[in-house]
Amino acid sequence: MTQQPIARPDLGGPFPEHIAIIMDGNGRWAAQQGLRRVFGHKEGIGSVREITTECARMGVRSLTLYAFSVENWKRPGPEVRYLMSLLRSFLVRERKTLMENAVRLRAIGRISDLPAAVLEELRRTEELTKSNPGMLLRLALSYGSRTEIADALRHVVQDAQDGLIQPGDVDEETLRDYLYDTTTPDPDLLIRTAGEMRVSNFLLWQISYSEFHVTDVCWPEFRRPALLEALRAYARRQRKFGGLIADQAPPRASETGA
Repeated sequence: MTQQPIARPDLGGPFPEHIAIIMDGNGRWAAQQGLRRVFGHKEGIGSVREITTECARMGVRSLTLYAFSVENWKRPGPEVRYLMSLLRSFLVRERKTLMENAVRLRAIGRISDLPAAVLEELRRTEELTKSNPGMLLRLALSYGSRTEIADALRHVVQDAQDGLIQPGDVDEETLRDYLYDTTTPDPDLLIRTAGEMRVSNFLLWQISYSEFHVTDVCWPEFRRPALLEALRAYARRQRKFGGLIADQAPPRASETGA
């Protein structure tokens, strides 16, 4: 396994450790080219490969891609079957790229909903890459944030009924322990492609204080230049997490003579 050297760009500001991306605009891009929607999904695989590789080489610790939502099962059957076939192919063909860049793959969502053949290749790729020391790539598959929270609450209630936890002990961190992934830090930066101004039921719990970057670029054309633009925008932000920046904080009483 050969890990590429880290080449973190000089952004003149902070660098996000965890990036989450809502990959939107495959169908729109295909329509603009006079092609069927499926060609947009196929072209989008190239962006997944490039962005994953670039993030790994820049030293991003975690990258979460919104690949298939629980709502996507409602799409026409032929499109869903094509997407599942594309996912299965990706999981097999990209193993070399993942290993070369020391990337670990992990899926979040209602993974058991996936077709058996896809689930089998997913587990194989997760097992193959689990010891890689580099970036964590999380694929959100059959994922919905409201579904995730509902699943978590169901388990909390069951554990309370079994006497494993007391209702009065439940707080934010308790609920976090019941989410699909309990160890990966929340995203610093959420990117949405294709210009849509919504979060589409993605990581609602985890993006409470994430910085948002929306680009008009459709996902099949979202490559390194667009990624760098998002990183530069993030570097210009001042994250306060509901508080005040140190040099803007109100003076202490001792400093005002009060």
